[in-house]
Amino acid sequence: MKDVIDRSGSGKPTFPEQVTFMNLPRMQTIRQTPRVPALADPALEVRSQLRRLPLRDRLCAGDTVAVTVGSRGIANIAAITGELVAELRACGTRPFIIPAMGSHGGGTAEGQRSIVEGFGITEQTMGVPIKSSMDVAQIGRTPEDIPVFVDRHALAADHIAVVGRIKPHTDFSGEVESGLHKMMVIGLGKHRGAALYHKTFVRYGFDHMIKSIAGVILEKCPILLGLAIVETPDDATGLIRALWPEDFASSEPALLAKAREWMPRLPFSRADLLIIDAIGKDISGTGLDTNVVGRNPAAPGQGPRITRIYVRGLTPGTHGNATGMGFADYTHRRLVDEIDYQTTRINCLTGNNPRAGAIPLHFDSDRGAIEAALGTVGYIAPAMARVMRIRHTLDLAEVQVSEAYTQELARRPYLAAVSPPAEPAFDENDNLLPF
Repeated sequence: MKDVIDRSGSGKPTFPEQVTFMNLPRMQTIRQTPRVPALADPALEVRSQLRRLPLRDRLCAGDTVAVTVGSRGIANIAAITGELVAELRACGTRPFIIPAMGSHGGGTAEGQRSIVEGFGITEQTMGVPIKSSMDVAQIGRTPEDIPVFVDRHALAADHIAVVGRIKPHTDFSGEVESGLHKMMVIGLGKHRGAALYHKTFVRYGFDHMIKSIAGVILEKCPILLGLAIVETPDDATGLIRALWPEDFASSEPALLAKAREWMPRLPFSRADLLIIDAIGKDISGTGLDTNVVGRNPAAPGQGPRITRIYVRGLTPGTHGNATGMGFADYTHRRLVDEIDYQTTRINCLTGNNPRAGAIPLHFDSDRGAIEAALGTVGYIAPAMARVMRIRHTLDLAEVQVSEAYTQELARRPYLAAVSPPAEPAFDENDNLLPF
């Protein structure tokens, strides 16, 4: 930070030739011991789960099956989807893939297909067609008189297989949050449905409407099965359950409770500054998981207490969608330069969440942003501040922490230091070096 002083006697500030910087806290990398074992072979578990269901009793040779793929970066999603497709083909059916993701991908069929292919789910790897469209058809109305829309390709199929990760939602709370219900409602509803439903959530409540809309879909649409995925705190596949559609409502709350128990957590419950290397739609619906950083508007006061958040950039997989940057206090100019404004605007408006698209104060260097952030955390010497740095909110196995956590670190056996404290390392442009 440059010292502005008057050395001319003119009363006007001048800058010294030598630039001085704020004393930043020394950082070290720590590792969190995994609390939950991951599945050794997720594809094998998919096969085992599906074979527990008498699928052939509900299928006929030649039937078409639409298999949903969402926009989140679910661990092992290509292997899981591939095994589901293989099992459906073994039953004599003709499966195909449909991107099920509301307004993501810029609200275009091409953009949504690109997201799916970015996960390694292509026509070549799956051996089946990908049918991507934003066209929907109305299938009925809820008791609240809300029209219900479903992807036309899904409706044209003989069956629909719903694949979804169960996890706490980043904006709403209820018995069911992100999962199979949401995949049916928002994913199959595409842009038109998602935009409408988010408005109803404000009026009637998320939990009530997600169940109401899903109820119409379950009644009117040929839902064959659900494949529910719960991930470990280390962003690995921890649990897979194959469910009949009539069991969605009774099973999903328990799976959500497990997902909440296994949710990734920061190693410490408070920080003056949290540095996040990247946010993106492949990480969370809000770019960063608001449950992890304590900024979930549906759960004020819950989660860690973070005074300031600095986001350094976007993930490649978000394709310029910067939704969620508004939950940060500071960002780097590189993030601003990477924004696809149209995609971000569509997503935020569809989700009825304009705050998520607000551009934070941005700086030309990491050092400048960090110094500004530490200057606004309260009456504490910057070198003594509690600072954590993570890659993103799905990757908390290794975290960089400042020396202010030394005593707490010593009391927590599931945390281990993997590097000694050292001054933060910057390049010639005053940007942080990688972990």
